[in-house]
Amino acid sequence: MRLLKQRCTGHLLCTLILLKAAGVLALMLYALLWEAGNLVNLPGKRIGFYNFCLWNETTMELQCLKYRHLQVMGISLTGIVLARVCVYSCLVFGIFYPLFVVHVKCMEDTEGWRAILIILVIKVMILSGGLGIFLFQTSHWLHPFEFTGGFLALLGTQALLLLQIFTATTYLSWAKHRYTCGSPFPEDAMSMEI
Repeated sequence: MRLLKQRCTGHLLCTLILLKAAGVLALMLYALLWEAGNLVNLPGKRIGFYNFCLWNETTMELQCLKYRHLQVMGISLTGIVLARVCVYSCLVFGIFYPLFVVHVKCMEDTEGWRAILIILVIKVMILSGGLGIFLFQTSHWLHPFEFTGGFLALLGTQALLLLQIFTATTYLSWAKHRYTCGSPFPEDAMSMEI
C-alpha cells in the first residue's frame, strides 16, 4: 500500500508539472501569437513587442510609429529587440519543455530533474527580464490601467513558472526521501550497492 501511495505521489507531482507547462504554453501562445505581443490593445493605443501605435488627434486615427520615430521619442531599438528576443525565446523553451519533462520522467534521471529546475529558472529570468526591459523602455506611454489580455497572460505565465519551480523542487525532495536507504533513481541505487 505504501509503495502504491509513493508511486501515486510521484505521478501526481509529475502530472502537475506537465499541466502547469501546458498552461504556460497556452498563455504564452495567447499573449505572443493571438494578441500579437500587444500588452496594450485599446481603440486609442496599441503598444506591444511589434507595435507602437498612438492616437493621432490631427487625422483622428491610430497611427503606428516606425523605428526612427521611436528613437526620436527616446525608445532604444536595441532594448526593444532584446526584450522581444527574451520573451519569444521563453515561448520556444515552452514548446520543447514538456517533451523534456516526459523524457526525464521515463528515464528517472536525477540530473534531468536538476536540469528541469535550471530551465525553469532561466525561463523566469528571461521572461521577466524581457518584460522588464520593454516596460522600462515604454513606461512614459503606458499606464497600469491600460494593460489588456496580453500583459495579463504574461503575468499569469510568470506565476505558473514559479509554481512549476515549486512543484519540481517538491518532486526532487520527494524523490530523494522516497526510499530510506537511498535515492529512487536506478543509477544512484546501483552506485550505492557497489
